[in-house]
Amino acid sequence: MGLSKVALRGKAGQRRGHDPWSFLFRCSLAPFPPGPPAALYNEIQMLHFSALPHFIDWHWLWFTVASFLAGVLNAVAGGGSFLSFPAMLSMKILPVQANATNTVALWPGQLTSIAAYRQDIRKNLRLVWPMGMAGLIGGTAGALVLLNTPQMTFLHLVPWLLLISASIFAFSGPVSRWFVRISLSRRQNKLDTIPHPPRRMPMFLATMAVCFYIGYFGAGAGFLLITVLSLFGFQDLHEINALKVVSTTLANGIAVVIFAVSNKVVWPYCLVAMVVCAIGGYSSARLARRVPQPVLRSLVIFIGFSMAAWFFWRQ
Repeated sequence: MGLSKVALRGKAGQRRGHDPWSFLFRCSLAPFPPGPPAALYNEIQMLHFSALPHFIDWHWLWFTVASFLAGVLNAVAGGGSFLSFPAMLSMKILPVQANATNTVALWPGQLTSIAAYRQDIRKNLRLVWPMGMAGLIGGTAGALVLLNTPQMTFLHLVPWLLLISASIFAFSGPVSRWFVRISLSRRQNKLDTIPHPPRRMPMFLATMAVCFYIGYFGAGAGFLLITVLSLFGFQDLHEINALKVVSTTLANGIAVVIFAVSNKVVWPYCLVAMVVCAIGGYSSARLARRVPQPVLRSLVIFIGFSMAAWFFWRQ
């Protein structure tokens, strides 16, 4: 379909009282046959800043607010993708491109966490290298599988992915409390004096599986990786967080490179979300001190399950 036909249909929609942007959104949800139409739509959405509206409508208002809140949530509790990814979809971006754009927009905030744990990373260099390699391999595989997933297939997977992510987030609290109880029990029984080195190959494979999920979708994967490391006998929370940060940052980093090279990132929306998320993360310090963590976590869980239910209802 040529661009002139798209414009004619948009004018016809206006005469019938419909917004031409809703036509583009319906196009984004329709199964594209291989060939010029999908390429033309992606070119319009991704390469031209003229795709941005000349005024701020409610889609842009929701996108900006959701990006700001995503930055706040990622800084104080995690789970910002429950807001930022649906906000990307609301901007009429194709589902796979929305996921790729969301990954790129949130990655700089993850990158800064490497500096926060640099001392713990230096103490565990023998484990950092295999964990980092597992992150690169798993993230690469997940990103490549995402790029080869049809748009409608991924759209049908979205509610299930959100449900899985929200469930991981909900169970992370009980798992963390269980981890603390096990650590205290081991110290009381003086089991810490007996070294139990982790089995590296099973740990490598388990980390690679989690990082595959990170490259494909990734929401809630940090808590899943904490659970995996605790099951392999790690007790020091700082050590666990350091290994988790290395794996997740490299898995998302290689996915960012693959998405950018494959031209799957909608840069106008990505840059806006990146800046607004950074502002939200910077301004979250006061909120973190005033609002109890259980309240924030409950809010994130509610948002995650609500978004999953909404997408199930839409389908």
